[in-house]
Amino acid sequence: MLRVHEGPSLLAWIKDGPSLSAHRARFGELPTWPRAQLLRMAEPIVGRGGAGFPLARKLAAVANAKRLVVVVNWSEGEPGSHKDAALARVRPHLVLDGAELIAQAWRTDKIHLVLPSEQPKVVESVRAAVAERPRSERYRLHFADDRFVAGQARAVLELMGGRPNLPVTAWQPEAYSGHRNRPTLLSNAETWAQLAMHVLRPDAERSTLLTFGGESNEPEVSEARTSSRWSSVLPTEWLDDPAKPVLLGGYHGQWTTVGRLASLPVEHSAMRAAGIPLGAGVVLDLPHGECPMTMTARITNYLAEQSAGRCGPCFNGLPALAAAMSALAAGDRHQRARVEELCGLVVGRGACAHPDGTARLVRSLLTVFPVEVAGHALGQCRTELTDEGKVGVA
Repeated sequence: MLRVHEGPSLLAWIKDGPSLSAHRARFGELPTWPRAQLLRMAEPIVGRGGAGFPLARKLAAVANAKRLVVVVNWSEGEPGSHKDAALARVRPHLVLDGAELIAQAWRTDKIHLVLPSEQPKVVESVRAAVAERPRSERYRLHFADDRFVAGQARAVLELMGGRPNLPVTAWQPEAYSGHRNRPTLLSNAETWAQLAMHVLRPDAERSTLLTFGGESNEPEVSEARTSSRWSSVLPTEWLDDPAKPVLLGGYHGQWTTVGRLASLPVEHSAMRAAGIPLGAGVVLDLPHGECPMTMTARITNYLAEQSAGRCGPCFNGLPALAAAMSALAAGDRHQRARVEELCGLVVGRGACAHPDGTARLVRSLLTVFPVEVAGHALGQCRTELTDEGKVGVA
């Protein structure tokens, strides 16, 4: 069961409920702003979909666009992320307000909502929110497949075009040639909510959403101030173990440790500068019985199975990388060089960033936990979970 904790901005007053009347009582009526003003307001906003692409750059690319297509990507294919699902459940109208602001300024007739077909509660919440809107007929709902790559931008556009919900090679960004070759502004739900918050509450504290326990049956979504440090955000018991492994950013994220995270601010640009991008805001702990090696091997196998299989890096490279990772985790020391070779071969050659994200995960393991990797190459696991959940050296 998903748990959503009240926060300072996006998740403030969630006990009031998700209705449009409660939303308007707290945030007021939606203003109509010109394009130039929205461009200025969007300058501090970093996209929350994983890539961290600045929203203002997307808006600048479509500044003079005619017949702009507006897309809210609610599909969230990342298994460890539940923040967009949380917004659908508790704050759907903030997301829809963000899309409405752009639709009004660009005089766009329709707003496309891409929803996760495997999450009926999300679909139900969004449908209910749309039904409350004054111009509900302008919304078009699409239902993404239950697949990791289904939320990738080009996969979403393929779905909207009536084709298989899989990535394809694109020669131009969707801002220039997107749905039906029209300029398209596509962002995930939290990014749209952030835009609405900047407009409706410009004095609100800046924040970002985080998912903890995303692989468990009880994931939790919380909101962290970007001015805060990780030491005030991470579970208190984690701080007692600076060597504790943390996978930050989800399955396409990077390994790090509590000790390295603790003093950093929970802010996208600062995290990127530190070499640990926040990505989709997913904070993953080691499941019981796994170490960083076995968890990485498991995720790599999953990512290989979830690929579109339409280009060489996905069709051949990722299955080979998954096999090499599994063999290395099982004690085949000869696979270390093979893993490094395959990481280099798949990067920058796919139709989408799926191979790149998979290689990033594996490379971070090799860099951050060399002792663990060396131990598995000798048929040993150098780290093990103690009864208290800490990681000790075997």
